[in-house]
Amino acid sequence: MALLPVSEAKRRLLDKADPIARSETVPLGEASGRILAADVVARLTQPPFDASAMDGYALRAEDASAIGSELTVIGSAAAGHAFEGVVGKGETVRIFTGAPLPEGADSVLIQEDAERLDGNRIRTTFAVVKGRHVRPRGQDFFEGETVLHPGTLLDFSHLTVAAAMNHPELSVYRRPRVAILATGDELVLPGDTPGPAQIIASNTFGVSALVRDNGGEVLDFGIVRDRQEDIAAAIEKARAAQADVLVTLGGASVGDHDLVQATLKNAGMQLDFWRIAMRPGKPLMVGTLEGMQVLGLPGNPVASLVTGMLFLEPLLRKLARLPERHREVEGITAKAVAANDQRQDYLRAKISKDHAGNLVAEAFQKQDSSMMKIFAQSGGLIIRPPHAPELPAGSPCPVLLIRP
Repeated sequence: MALLPVSEAKRRLLDKADPIARSETVPLGEASGRILAADVVARLTQPPFDASAMDGYALRAEDASAIGSELTVIGSAAAGHAFEGVVGKGETVRIFTGAPLPEGADSVLIQEDAERLDGNRIRTTFAVVKGRHVRPRGQDFFEGETVLHPGTLLDFSHLTVAAAMNHPELSVYRRPRVAILATGDELVLPGDTPGPAQIIASNTFGVSALVRDNGGEVLDFGIVRDRQEDIAAAIEKARAAQADVLVTLGGASVGDHDLVQATLKNAGMQLDFWRIAMRPGKPLMVGTLEGMQVLGLPGNPVASLVTGMLFLEPLLRKLARLPERHREVEGITAKAVAANDQRQDYLRAKISKDHAGNLVAEAFQKQDSSMMKIFAQSGGLIIRPPHAPELPAGSPCPVLLIRP
C-alpha cells in the first residue's frame, strides 16, 4: 500500500465520521462547553414586572415634568419587597434597583436628582420623562420565547440566560467516547519501576488530554501486553463500552511484534489505510469496526501527539459537533530550512514574534520522534510539504501551532 498524502488521509477519515446524534440531560452547572441538543424555551417572563433600573423615587411623570416639583414620599420598595399601595397625584415611593414599580407610577427619578425636604417631602432637580429608568415587563424575554437553539456551544453567557429562564438542566449532545489502549511488553505506568528493557508509558496521558480538550470522554484501558488474546479482550471491552472511537498506541505496523492491526482485522475491522506520507507519524492506521472509528497512532510519543493533533482532534470535533480548530498559521523562518524528501515533514520549532509582529519559527536541530522534551518546549511545527526546496532565513512558511 502506497504512502497516503496527509490531506487525503484526513479527508478519508472525516468522510466516514458522522456527528453523534444521541443526547443526554445534564445539570446546568455541568453544561459549559457542551453542544445544545434542543431548544431552550423561557419558562417565565423576565423581568416579570415593570422594575426600577436605578435607586431613586417612583412617581407619575406628569407630577415631576418641571424642575422644582415637590412630592410626598408615601413608602418604599426594594428588590424582593414591593410597595403594596397606589401612587397618586403628588406622591412618590422611595425605590431601589430591581424593585417592582408601584401601581400608579410610570417613571423613576434617580436619587441624585432629588432634594430631601422636611416632612417626607422631596423636590426635583431634574425634569422627569415618562418611562425613564424603568425596565418594562418582558424587556429581556417572555414566557414561551425560544432563546437558545440546538447546535449552540454553551458558554457562560448561555448558561446565565438558561438559568434566568428557570432551567436547572439542559439537553446536550453526548460526548464522543474514546477508548484508549497502549500496547507493548516494554511499557510500565508512571510511578512504577521499569525493568532493564522497559520504559514509562507516556503517550496515554498526552492523548487523553487531547481527547478531553476536544470534547471527548476518555475510557482508559491501560497497558495491553503483546499477546493477541489480550489485545482482542481489550477490543471487546471497547465494544461493550459503546466507544465511538478506539485509539491504539503503538503496535499498528506489520512487524513480528506488531499485533494490533492483525487482531483488529480478526475482530472484523475494515482497514482503510495505515501508512501516511508524513514525518513523524508514518505508521498511522485508520479503519472502522462495527460503527466504531479505529485510529492506530504510532508508538513514538511525538509521532503519537502530532498525528493526534492532525487526525484525532478533527475527528473528535466533528463527532462532538464542535467548531473546527484552526491551528495552521503563516510564519517566517528564523534560520534556513533544508530541502525536504517525499514525506510531509512537521519540524518542532520555537515560536516568537519579531518587531513587526510576524510569527517567527526556529526549528530545533534535533527532530527525533522519541524526544518529548523538545516537543514540550516547542510552540509550533514548521510544515514542510513533500519535495519542498530549501527555505532561506526569513522565508514565509506554514506553522501548525501546538497551543493555538
